[in-house]
Amino acid sequence: MLANILKENNVDNSGMRFDHSARTALAFVTLRADGEREFLFFRHPSADMRLHESELDINLIKQAKIFHFGSISLIEEPCKSAQLAAMNIAKKSGSILSYDPNLRLPLWLSAEAARKGIMSIWDQADLIKVSEDEITFLTEGGDPYDDNLVTKKLFHPNLKLLIVTEGPAGCRYYTKTFKGRVPGIKVKPVDTTGAGDAFVGGLLSSLASDLNLFEDEKRLREALAFANACGALTVTERGAIPALPTKQAVCDALTKHHA
Repeated sequence: MLANILKENNVDNSGMRFDHSARTALAFVTLRADGEREFLFFRHPSADMRLHESELDINLIKQAKIFHFGSISLIEEPCKSAQLAAMNIAKKSGSILSYDPNLRLPLWLSAEAARKGIMSIWDQADLIKVSEDEITFLTEGGDPYDDNLVTKKLFHPNLKLLIVTEGPAGCRYYTKTFKGRVPGIKVKPVDTTGAGDAFVGGLLSSLASDLNLFEDEKRLREALAFANACGALTVTERGAIPALPTKQAVCDALTKHHA
């Protein structure tokens, strides 16, 4: 079913692998009155946790302009080694490495294990997207709005771009040469599931067509406004994939917003 959903949404799923002795992980998402969500996970162990390095489609990875990853695959072997190997192949092939830690505390053995695991690959990423909550967690209680703390603790020498998402308020960006804020678009939230992924998808689609985005602040700000609109439109509908907007819908929303 999931393989077909990807196909229907024009995603190349040739790199997908099936495990005949494990099931797909399930996440139950409950919505609070304000549209914010809580997760409950079922993985004992799930198929994704059993991905082996030998199953990677190396040619597919080598073709990627951008290699995007999270931290959940780092929790257990063998998928941890598979992810590290894939990152290494992508890096050597000249891909931009994009990291969304996507903190899901219930999946880790402890908060300490989560912090250590997430930070273990931090300095390998070219682009990192974190939320305010994740900053507080990773810096052990630090203020996510403190620019000095963010740059000192989270900006590493190889990083090209650090993005801090602020939900409906928009996002902040930090590069080696400039930093700033791009405000969000006001919408009525129904379900926030998938908003972060929509934001990242919007940003990476802009980056894929302009790999020098990091160096031009004006173009970067345009790409972030586009990403903000992707996230905003996603929260106006229920679900993750069905709520993702088309490029046209995002452009229309931005035109209306600036009108």
